[in-house]
Amino acid sequence: MIGNVLIPTLETERLILRPFVLEDLDPFFAIVSNPQVMGNATYSGQTMDRSQTFNWLCMMLGHWHLRGFGIWAVEIKDSGQFIGRIGLQYLDWFDDVELVWMLADSAWGKGYGAEGARAAIDFAFGFLQLPAVTAVIRLDNEPSQKLAKRLGMLPDRKLEREGVKFEEYRLKKPLD
Repeated sequence: MIGNVLIPTLETERLILRPFVLEDLDPFFAIVSNPQVMGNATYSGQTMDRSQTFNWLCMMLGHWHLRGFGIWAVEIKDSGQFIGRIGLQYLDWFDDVELVWMLADSAWGKGYGAEGARAAIDFAFGFLQLPAVTAVIRLDNEPSQKLAKRLGMLPDRKLEREGVKFEEYRLKKPLD
């Protein structure tokens, strides 16, 4: 429990989305120090050092406390291997809650992103009762654009932040 917020654990067929723990620091650092991963994950595309990684981990946990939702650590159910992060965030400069994903390059192309993102979407529309979620994706990040479309998200608008151009994808909650 963080503050008054219990971070739920979600399970899919192959994944566990769970709260981050301190033991995730080193495997998460391995992901965010990889230039191939970070090239599309941040505005600068820069890798992070271990201290920056710890701060990002703390920010993700703090988001749960301040907003009541956030980003989960993702592990493969069968092996317990940590492979990245998937979840929801609200940044002050966007109008909506953003669906985010970032996986180790060893986990790419296996359907884990879609599987975990669907669990986060179900949480957003079911538990949180959000009217929509967005994904803000760099214009040159074709794999994430394909994933957004696979999730049923539609391109909504182009935007720019810190000199980087993005496409915002949107998914509205289905009518009951």
